[in-house]
Amino acid sequence: MKNLLYKELRLATPLLTFLFLAFSLMTFIPGYPILCGAFFVCLGIFQGYQLGREANDIAYSLLLPVKKTDVVKAKYASAVFLQMLAFFGCALCTCIRMTFLSEAAVYKHNALMSANLIFLAFVLLIFMAFNVIFLGGFFKTAYTIGKPFVIFIIINFIIIGIAEALHHLPSLQWLNTLDFSYAGQQLSILLAAFVIYAAATAAACKASQKSFEKIDF
Repeated sequence: MKNLLYKELRLATPLLTFLFLAFSLMTFIPGYPILCGAFFVCLGIFQGYQLGREANDIAYSLLLPVKKTDVVKAKYASAVFLQMLAFFGCALCTCIRMTFLSEAAVYKHNALMSANLIFLAFVLLIFMAFNVIFLGGFFKTAYTIGKPFVIFIIINFIIIGIAEALHHLPSLQWLNTLDFSYAGQQLSILLAAFVIYAAATAAACKASQKSFEKIDF
């Protein structure tokens, strides 16, 4: 498994995918739907699958002395690894915005989502949607990437729309605050998002393994 993951990151993941991790820096853009940064990270991972399909990466992986289920597990593990790199990048930017830049006018008077713990929770939900919809859809055929990615795009922007709309409700304005007095509630939501991300990704991986086993190459 370790060698398969190494193969995924060194051979199956193009430089472009790693460059797209820099979109986590969009967290610093004022007056912008910063959750789009998470979408672009997923777009980078998608580019890897697009290039991998043209290079017959799946066929190459199946020629290795490994289980078919391990091929799927390695693909999911590499996606999670890249997503966590991006997540910690977003988390670092969020910490800076919540502390050193909390009084900056461009962030203080921002009608869109602020960079706080709720923002990080929605980043995880977008990554979860990618793992369930795109990766899960890909492993139904181990070839088709267009349809599952289009479905993910739609769900992604629905999630962003919900995230941007919720904090405008009078009773939910605390979702967008940088006030540390609400840190407990926000942290609870972030932890719940972590649990959902981990559980949904694990379930999607198991379902993908079953689907991949049924494909006759």
